[in-house]
Amino acid sequence: MKLNQVLVVSFLVAAGLQSCQQNKPTDEGNTTAEVKLQSPEFNADSAYAYTKAQVDFGPRIPSTPAHAKTADYLVAKLKSFGGEVSVQQVPTKTYDGKTHQLKNIIAAFYPEKKQRVLVTAHWDARPFSDEDPNIGMRDKHFDAANDGASGVAVILELARQIQQKQPEVGVDFILWDLEDYGSANDETPHETTWCLGSQHWAKNQTTKYGKPLYAINLDMVGGANAQFTQDAVSRQYAPSVISKVWSIASEIGYGNYFINVTSGQLIDDHYWINQAGIPAIDIIHYSDAAGFYSNWHTQLDNLNNIDKNTLKAVGQTVLETIFREKSSQ
Repeated sequence: MKLNQVLVVSFLVAAGLQSCQQNKPTDEGNTTAEVKLQSPEFNADSAYAYTKAQVDFGPRIPSTPAHAKTADYLVAKLKSFGGEVSVQQVPTKTYDGKTHQLKNIIAAFYPEKKQRVLVTAHWDARPFSDEDPNIGMRDKHFDAANDGASGVAVILELARQIQQKQPEVGVDFILWDLEDYGSANDETPHETTWCLGSQHWAKNQTTKYGKPLYAINLDMVGGANAQFTQDAVSRQYAPSVISKVWSIASEIGYGNYFINVTSGQLIDDHYWINQAGIPAIDIIHYSDAAGFYSNWHTQLDNLNNIDKNTLKAVGQTVLETIFREKSSQ
């Protein structure tokens, strides 16, 4: 993920809105207790364990043993939860001239249901920590616990819950590969050295069970004190979806994570899903004022900096969104 701020929101406005949100008295525990969820309870301990399992393989850099072992693990896990799993594979050249075997991992749950929701995240790790404050560490691998593993972990727990309690709609999951192997100097209009997995899928869609109603992409959803703003791409292509998700988050007690602040344009996997004709939003730890997650592309993006509270906030919000969808069949 590389930042491309095409739209700029006034710092004072954004900072003021965030300050009001942060300083507003909340009683999250009581709020969530009072709201009757339609979804099962998202287990943050389980999601944390799935994050750790990925990190334990080592950095999931394409063309490494850790990448191959993690792919096998993810496929096996999704199958164990009852998903119909396939892997979209193709040799893909990255900006540095190297060729890797791209592997998008796709899982369909309740394929008989024509109305569907798509949830996605990238599972690869960036090959180097080029944003580390220590210049000597910028060519080193890092764990990518938040930037990659956290979103995948949330999806694995969603899949486990959906197996145990069936929603009215079908659910598809896609784990994108080669999202984070882009050039820091990419000046192409849509940063096309990044998000290679979702770009390939958008041109070669595999939605054989029906086009999803909408999609939710997860990126960096495990950091402490995360705040998820409403980026310009999500607002442009899927305003009703972003409104729905943020409203549900607020209703069930997570409005301090899903803040009603707009942010600039981000080219993430959701951009390419939208190019495929599916309204898609991004849940990503980013704001115009603060930028990305503080440990983004650094050595500190490790398991010690994963917060179960954030995993819970995101996971429960997405799960509740899915379970509130009503089938018209």
